Order: sequence, then C-alpha cells, then structure tokens
Amino acid sequence: MIQLRNLEKSFDTAAGKFYVLRRVNLDIKQGEFVTIMGPSGAGKSTLLSILGMLDAAWSGEFYLNGEAVHALKPKHRIELNKKYIGFVFQSYHLLDDLTVYENLDVPLSYRNMKSSERASIVCDTLDRFQIVGKKDLFPNQLSGGQQQLVAVARAVVASPKIILADEPTGNLHSAQAKEIMELFVRLNEEGTTIIQVTHSEVNAGYGHRTIYIRDGWIEKDEPTGNKRELVAP
Repeated sequence: MIQLRNLEKSFDTAAGKFYVLRRVNLDIKQGEFVTIMGPSGAGKSTLLSILGMLDAAWSGEFYLNGEAVHALKPKHRIELNKKYIGFVFQSYHLLDDLTVYENLDVPLSYRNMKSSERASIVCDTLDRFQIVGKKDLFPNQLSGGQQQLVAVARAVVASPKIILADEPTGNLHSAQAKEIMELFVRLNEEGTTIIQVTHSEVNAGYGHRTIYIRDGWIEKDEPTGNKRELVAP
C-alpha cells in the first residue's frame, strides 16, 4: 500500500545541510498496524507528516496504492489525502467553536454528498463511538479522553484507508490510553491500516511491527510478537 524509496528531508543551515530523514526505504502493507519509535528529534513526526501529505518539502519516491505521490501536483496530493488519510494528533486539534457533531461533519463537508447523507454518517459514527450524548457539547466541555475519542471518531468518519496517529495517548492517563489503543485495534481488525508514532512500548505492543528511527535513519524494523493476523481486505 505504501512504498518509500530513498526518501530524504533536509534543511540548509550555516553549517551545511542538516538531514531530518536519510535514505528511508519502507514498505507498509494494507491492513498493517505499524509503530514508529525513536528518541525525540529522530524524525518520527516528520515521517508521519510526509506520509499524510502534510509536508511536501522532501526528495525521493513515495507511492500510495500505486500512485506516485512524488510526481503529483499539490492539488492532487490534497485529493489523495482526503481519499485515504485520517489523522489523529496528540493535542486533539478539534475546532473549539464547533460542537462534537459539527467537528465530525467537517471532513464530510469536503466531499460531494447530500447533507442528509452526511447527517446519517455522523449519527452512525456518534453511535459507534458511544458519544451520542456528547454531540451538542463543545471540546472545552469534554475531558481529555473524551476529546481524543472525538478526534479518533473525526479521523474515521470519512472511512479512510489509513489512520496516522501522532502520540495519540500522550496527554491521557493509562485507562484512557488503553481505551484508545483498543479502539485502534478494532479499527485495524476491520481492515484500516494504522501507523502510529509513540514513545510507549505498551502502545507499540498493540501493533504488528515496530520501526525504530534514530538521527533520521531507520535503525531496525521488527515484528512486535503480536499474534493478531494481518487483515487486508
């Protein structure tokens, strides 16, 4: 589903070129649950931003479902992002002036569908995540765990093929973190490809494999030992 070939990202500095990512070669299959780990500043979040097409300043080759992302114009990359990607951030990134219902409706508003169809999808998602009772509340009226649950619901409301999660449980206590990770497992078992960045070995254990990055290089790529089968519909 995803192939990266000699992908690099760098900045020009007074001391010369500084590399954030170096010669990254990576393959991720549809239905995998992949974790990216490494020390702060290793390039983990940068790699996730590139995979999500939020960062276009890089070199190398990036294929998504056979499409050469590196050869696409910005407009077409945005279309590909909307078609395939759902993003979950550590700091939630909910829109404070919109209700839970309205936050979930935002990703659907970019699509060519009737308002009644959007309403049906939002209601189904509220029910699926058991947050119907929160639909008219604003983000600042929710706990951190509830906000992250809404953020995950927003990420999946448009049925993306891939969820990218950047430290999705970083601001949560252990019980809330477990709830979010178990939700990711359920989504993955339904066929959604999940790629998470985390510092947590516990969170990494929920996935199929872990990729370790240091100083921009992939240091190792190994299975987690998780016995769950890979689902690739």
